[in-house]
Amino acid sequence: MQVIDLVILVGWVVFWIYWLVVAADAKSGQTPWGRFVGVRVVIVLLVLLLVRTRVFKGPHAVVHSSLLEGIGLAVFVLGLGLAVWARVYLGRNWGMPMTRKDEPELVTSGPYRKVRHPIYSGIILAMVGTTVAVSLYWLVAVVVLGGYFLYSAVVEERNMTRTFPDSYPDYKRSTKMLIPFVL
Repeated sequence: MQVIDLVILVGWVVFWIYWLVVAADAKSGQTPWGRFVGVRVVIVLLVLLLVRTRVFKGPHAVVHSSLLEGIGLAVFVLGLGLAVWARVYLGRNWGMPMTRKDEPELVTSGPYRKVRHPIYSGIILAMVGTTVAVSLYWLVAVVVLGGYFLYSAVVEERNMTRTFPDSYPDYKRSTKMLIPFVL
């Protein structure tokens, strides 16, 4: 394992430990787990299978460029930084994708001034950084998670429009979904 691989692995582990610890303070709510349990189980089993068979360790897809490793690490750090920054601003309103919170609040400050789903944007960006720095095989995870987050964002947009009919449409018009000034 190269140093950059270890740094990114430790970064992901620390990120997810932080994420689980702060999740304990989130408001209660309802998650449509029943509808998506099968998909989530298949994704986890697929990732475990791929890691177990060491499919990501093929020499032909591993990055061997110090420049790309540095760029990838910078993108990785920026992505995780954005996700954590957004999580801090969301506070107790955070929940698993597509969760409906009890007593919800519309957060439009911090990173939410420019992007409606900066946590998703940050995690996708961190995955892209991992891909650039470590291995092109991680594009599989980027595509799968990116699709899941895009779907989650669309569902959440519908829920937010119903929950905040007076303020969410204006907020939606003034911000982008995932990428500032673009999408």
